Amino acid sequence: MMIANLALLMRQSVAVVMSVLLLGACSSPDWQVRALPSDIAIAAALDNEPDPLLMGDVVLQDLPLVRMPEDVRPCCAFGNAQKVQVGSLSVPFFRYANTLAVDSVGPHAFEAGTFSYQKDAPNGSRGGENNGQIYTLRGGFIDLAHVRDTADNAIALFYRIFPQLGLPQSILLPDEIGPRSIELKAFDTSGLTAAQRWELAAAISVRLAYSMAEAHEIAQWHGYRSWAPWSEAVSAYSPEDLYSNMLGAKIALALLNNNLAMNKELYNQHMTQWLAATLTWLEPVAIEQTNALFDVIDGVWWDSKQPLPSKFMLLKRHYALGDKQSPYLVPKALASSHVKWNEIAELYEADVEPHHLALSNTLHGIDIDAIAQQKLLVADKFTASFSHIPESLWRNGFTQADFYRISEYNQIQDSIELQQHIQQRASYLTELEVQP
Repeated sequence: MMIANLALLMRQSVAVVMSVLLLGACSSPDWQVRALPSDIAIAAALDNEPDPLLMGDVVLQDLPLVRMPEDVRPCCAFGNAQKVQVGSLSVPFFRYANTLAVDSVGPHAFEAGTFSYQKDAPNGSRGGENNGQIYTLRGGFIDLAHVRDTADNAIALFYRIFPQLGLPQSILLPDEIGPRSIELKAFDTSGLTAAQRWELAAAISVRLAYSMAEAHEIAQWHGYRSWAPWSEAVSAYSPEDLYSNMLGAKIALALLNNNLAMNKELYNQHMTQWLAATLTWLEPVAIEQTNALFDVIDGVWWDSKQPLPSKFMLLKRHYALGDKQSPYLVPKALASSHVKWNEIAELYEADVEPHHLALSNTLHGIDIDAIAQQKLLVADKFTASFSHIPESLWRNGFTQADFYRISEYNQIQDSIELQQHIQQRASYLTELEVQP
């Protein structure tokens, strides 16, 4: 994901940046959803023996409609204390540090963009989201911006999908490498209870929100940029991205099924609490240990010698898109041979199992992918970036069913380009050695 806030920092003075960010904080209006009881729910409530399932039969009335987030949060390239280069010029004495301690994670803000200032609880203090990367023993590196973005998208999709569940619907999404939309087919919901309809709409929404995250990885690889002068190829298929996105989808599913997202403030506060509790459950390490682990994998998973936004600052990429994701944990063999082993040895003393994530495609007899698709078209200015992929796979548009195959072709192309990069760098270093 692109660090657009860093780009802004370079282009403008701190005072101007803060003014822009403060104005941006007001861009997302409050929203609330009212659950109106149906005649079935009222009759059940007034019955001598009320049926809880029937009392859940409600109609949602949006006042106003929950806004569909337009931008991803500006964070974080994989690694720590990266050097930065703008054009051909390196930025001297600057390192981009993007790790943090779990107790520094700030309150969630729906569609936060570059800045937020929310309460963490009704009687709590206000603060910014403070996104960054945290290493956890069960989940590896977690990118908080990815967690939050997918959760927000899931909430916004749910309040579009649930009121029309079973009816054909088209939901326009913000363009990336071209026009995007969610396409829902008609299907029979007559056999579902009120609770089952709610659960199904939630499952469809989080699955589609996760597919939006997958599409973003592909878009970054193929040249999409949040800020035109700055390439985002360095963030495409980053190893922690999709696990973090699926974590956000899972949290959003829990919030929806517990009715904890009926208005913006309620959602923000419960998302804050669920995110903190989830990170704690995954067993986060201290910020110094996260930094040490990034040092351990320097030169193996990422290259600190390469400045942002060099594509091959990232050496390890995750192309295995799909509804099952596993964390990348730093191997003990690699850590124990590093000079910083003493700082992290205690992390390997406990026998902690990695926590794998999955999103179901079937619920209450409904095949979600059969009735809900994300459709993408490739705009003319991006077609050249697909030259290594058969046209039949993308020329007339593609869906999440095609993401994995597209990523396989991108992996092959990356292998070729990485070898070229390594050879060019070796030649350059050789030339420096022979110069008088």
